[in-house]
Amino acid sequence: MHYNIFLSTGVRGLYKGFWMSAFQLVSGICYITTYENVRHFLQQRGVKDSQVRALAGGACASLVGQTIIVPFDVISQHMMVLGQVESHGRSKVVVNPLKINYHGRTKPQIAFDIVQNVYKMDGLKGFYRGYLASISAYVPNSALWWSFYHFYQNQLARFSPEGTSTLLLQCIAAPLGGVTTVLLTNPLDIVRARLQVQRAGNFGHTFKILWAEEQFGIFTKGLSPRLFQSVIFSFTIILGYESVKRFSVNEEYKKEVKW
Repeated sequence: MHYNIFLSTGVRGLYKGFWMSAFQLVSGICYITTYENVRHFLQQRGVKDSQVRALAGGACASLVGQTIIVPFDVISQHMMVLGQVESHGRSKVVVNPLKINYHGRTKPQIAFDIVQNVYKMDGLKGFYRGYLASISAYVPNSALWWSFYHFYQNQLARFSPEGTSTLLLQCIAAPLGGVTTVLLTNPLDIVRARLQVQRAGNFGHTFKILWAEEQFGIFTKGLSPRLFQSVIFSFTIILGYESVKRFSVNEEYKKEVKW
């Protein structure tokens, strides 16, 4: 899909819907706040296993984040595929499921038209099309990602020489956790995207359609860009997240922080 977008619209096509996706900053704040509070709550209740706390925290954080971001994600998905050319046998079809006139229009105008058309067709529930699929894809994705992150971090710490930078181990553990998670959850993400854009029915029906079309290909469809994105995202997020946590420690405790 990403390759087809690049061929038909160039580099700019890869950033279609970017400004709409920027609203994820809001959900990101709620996400990380939920994650930290759930972990703290479980720790106070005597849950010592960091992987279990991370699993629960990641799941709850994703549930909160997706509830906020799905409407923006629906609009962004429509903007990303709008005008893309798809091949169906010998014929080529321009993707425009909402029948929007996008030629010569600004991005805010196109986004507004998408909002209007989605609301006319489905009402408010149209902005949560694919919500259950998003929850089914992102909640386990988030839970597994944080759990694998702590797992790999603990394993690397066991076999690393004494004095190895903790931040370095964390920046290695995060991409490893990201790759493992993507390999396990890739089919769920494909179903989510199909539901939101092509209005293909419920989760089970969409999965059956994809299985009929791709069969075991659903485990590899779009896998390369997802893996690449996950590695970069995981490394960047953890580098920033763990660094900010260290800089935010009260002055009296900074000597105890391990870099």
